[in-house]
Amino acid sequence: MTELPPTVFVVDDDPAVRKGIVRLLKSAGYRAQPFASADEFLAGWLPNPAPGCVLLDLMLPGMDGLQLQRRLQGSPHSIPIIFITGQGDIPASVSAMKAGAVDFLTKPFEDHALLRAVNEAILRDTRERAERAERQAVLSRFAALTPRESEVMALVVRGLPNKRIAQELGVSEKTVKIHRGRVMEKMQAQSVAELVLAAQNIRSAS
Repeated sequence: MTELPPTVFVVDDDPAVRKGIVRLLKSAGYRAQPFASADEFLAGWLPNPAPGCVLLDLMLPGMDGLQLQRRLQGSPHSIPIIFITGQGDIPASVSAMKAGAVDFLTKPFEDHALLRAVNEAILRDTRERAERAERQAVLSRFAALTPRESEVMALVVRGLPNKRIAQELGVSEKTVKIHRGRVMEKMQAQSVAELVLAAQNIRSAS
């Protein structure tokens, strides 16, 4: 299924601000979707976590911007956040940036500053989604290995030669070569270096 193009989700309780930002984003060629609250955004985005980024007001009725950021961190889905605020202070900005926000813009901000932050956020989202998709693919391939193939893979990744692997597992070197070939094929690895990278992805996802 083809993934939707990136969308900039504008979450701000001020209708005039939402309208102005959406107009700016669309004039720059971005897809934009406005929301008046954090809860409204979650209800619209979580069922189908589309790619893009969130332009998020810090001060919102109900769940505020920092609370929404924490809520998203606790979900299996993530999306880059750019905070926008007219009441930002140093502790809030530090908290937001430490939690991974792309930027923290104080109203009134320059159009070019907002568009630059949006471009950076969308590039980050594209990269992170590709990395998550690759990790998931590696996990799926790893799940297809037999228990013995998993053992062989672990020893190959440690840098052990076939003879030593055979001794460790109590099998013949010929058997190890067969299992090793199947591991490389199933993991779609062209070299031991690629197999090591796949193992690192598996460890980071566990």
